[in-house]
Amino acid sequence: MTSGIPVQRSVSVPLWRPVRGGNAFEITVSRLAQTIRLGMLGAGDQLPPERELAERLQVSRVTLREAIAALRDAGFLETRRGRAGGTFVVYQDTPAQAGDAVAMAKEMGDDLHDALDFRRVVEPGAAALAASRTLSAVDRAQLTACLAAAADHAAPTRRVADSRLHLAIAAASGSAMLAEAVTQVQVIVDKLLAAIPVIERNLAHSDAQHKRIVDAILAGDPRSARAAMEEHCDGTAELLRGLLA
Repeated sequence: MTSGIPVQRSVSVPLWRPVRGGNAFEITVSRLAQTIRLGMLGAGDQLPPERELAERLQVSRVTLREAIAALRDAGFLETRRGRAGGTFVVYQDTPAQAGDAVAMAKEMGDDLHDALDFRRVVEPGAAALAASRTLSAVDRAQLTACLAAAADHAAPTRRVADSRLHLAIAAASGSAMLAEAVTQVQVIVDKLLAAIPVIERNLAHSDAQHKRIVDAILAGDPRSARAAMEEHCDGTAELLRGLLA
């Protein structure tokens, strides 16, 4: 390299291990962000060449480029053109878009991880229970309508529609206690998601996961509903932990 981080340092970064699971984009964003937030790469350091980094993470170059673009939007990275160009770290303390939710995440500390872990248990359970019930026509129509509303990325109330879908799934479980727990989780998650940039690749991935969850519930398939919701919660948690925690 002509400038920035030397190649041998890039090889030693422990977080650049192969990505596994169904949330390759979200995990890639999280790995890169955590590498920067933990100080393994500092302001002014350069990322390794795209091909090398994609090989180390074992993700496609398309996925890596989209993850880098998301971190540019979040104020972590900057891409420079020309002979001395490349992708450089510009993050120093908090992203340029930081706000109240970032402060809340810092204040929560370990409670942030606890909230995301709690969600990982509660929401998949709610989805599985909803899929095990015989749903009324009203329940089914509500789920279908909420799914469609959550997929409208242009709507100014997109985040609200996303939360409403999760609450509709909880309501379909038939458990008032589960519905209350999901409501508490969604309040926290919504505030945290407001602190990170809107990432179109993540929204498209989320839409596909939402559809699989609702389809499984309507088909009466608890195992698939649980698995799809677990994957969905994992993807959101990866982004939040990488960009905020």
